[in-house]
Amino acid sequence: MISYARQPQEEQSEASLPPIEEHIAPSPRVSVQAFCETVETAAAVQSAGEDRRLGKAHLKIQMGGMAAAVEAYRSAPTPNVIVLESDGRNDLLGGLDHLATVCDAGTRVVVIGRINDVTLYRELVRRGVSDYVLAPVGAIDVVRSICNLFSAPEAKAVGRIIAVVGAKGGVGASTIAHNVAWAIARDLAMDAVVADLDLAFGTAGLDYNQDPPQGIADAVFSPDRVDTAFIDRLLSKCTDHLSLLAAPATLDRVYDFGTDAFDAVFDTLRSTMPCIVLDVPHQWLGWTKRALIGADDILIVASPDLANLRNTKNLFDLLKAARPNDRPPLYCLNQVGVPKRPEIAAAEFAKAIESQPVVSIPFEPQTFGSAANNGQMIAEISANHKSIEMFLQIAQRLTGRSETKKQKSSLLSPLIEKLRGK
Repeated sequence: MISYARQPQEEQSEASLPPIEEHIAPSPRVSVQAFCETVETAAAVQSAGEDRRLGKAHLKIQMGGMAAAVEAYRSAPTPNVIVLESDGRNDLLGGLDHLATVCDAGTRVVVIGRINDVTLYRELVRRGVSDYVLAPVGAIDVVRSICNLFSAPEAKAVGRIIAVVGAKGGVGASTIAHNVAWAIARDLAMDAVVADLDLAFGTAGLDYNQDPPQGIADAVFSPDRVDTAFIDRLLSKCTDHLSLLAAPATLDRVYDFGTDAFDAVFDTLRSTMPCIVLDVPHQWLGWTKRALIGADDILIVASPDLANLRNTKNLFDLLKAARPNDRPPLYCLNQVGVPKRPEIAAAEFAKAIESQPVVSIPFEPQTFGSAANNGQMIAEISANHKSIEMFLQIAQRLTGRSETKKQKSSLLSPLIEKLRGK
């Protein structure tokens, strides 16, 4: 159904506010980028970004309309939502076809246009446009359009769950999971949360130098209280884009769970976070198996020895059989090159698994040990360490996204930023 703006922006008053009976659910943590052609629309979008219902969304605005959007995404990943303004003078349908060639799968598109035509609307829907809003728009029209993308019953959950598990205890799966999540947040600019599922001996709090009073145990032991607001209170913020759902790592109680104990937590995280990294402990229980099978993507961390080879093969076979319509799990080799330790070569490992490892991370006890003891990531200890690029490769393979390009700075950059601010 086409959305119509109620009032021109300059005439907006109480009449432009949504009726009391209309409920607009808040947007989850999503990235939104708007490409406007008029100053009035840009101001409306900017005002919408300050609305409480878009408080979790990362909103960016730039001018240039369709042409700017196509150029921007030639070599950069697209956000969760793209808002495009079309003045009606250009070829809107042709521009959308061009945008589709550079747009990532799953990105939602909202078009703001001035042509009130049912035939055009049908063509937009046929091309996959999520909503068409008739200009001129007010802030509440933009809020309603973006929020409704994720609150509609047929809307797909925005979150992507990535499960990381070790083929054997002590292979460094948690270290890999935490550093990959760091790369997802920092280099891919995706909002991500690390859920430490090893409630008794979890190390995510130590690795991120966090000691929150609450964490995932509070959610698991109170399933009737689990909702978006409750989970938000349990999250510990590590960086602008990275949060932690920490494990208590205490032994004052036992952690015997049913198969579906974490379902409510995962469903709530999936509805609010674009990327959820599960640090799955090396246990074979009903809920760990369910977490692995239910994840969107899986990374198995293994060391190059016989026990790891056997366990990786078993995990591969089981997960491929249980997830016939998903891509096979990925795996990486860690702690490669331990002095005086006989190892299985990567080529032999790949031959047995019938799949190549994403990366082979060398044994670096000094760097990794210092990072663990200091509560830091490898990128914080050594900015040019070779494993950082490997973590990024894993992050890109798991998320299907490329690295966010950093804009080149120049002597005029401060002046340009001031002009943009005005």
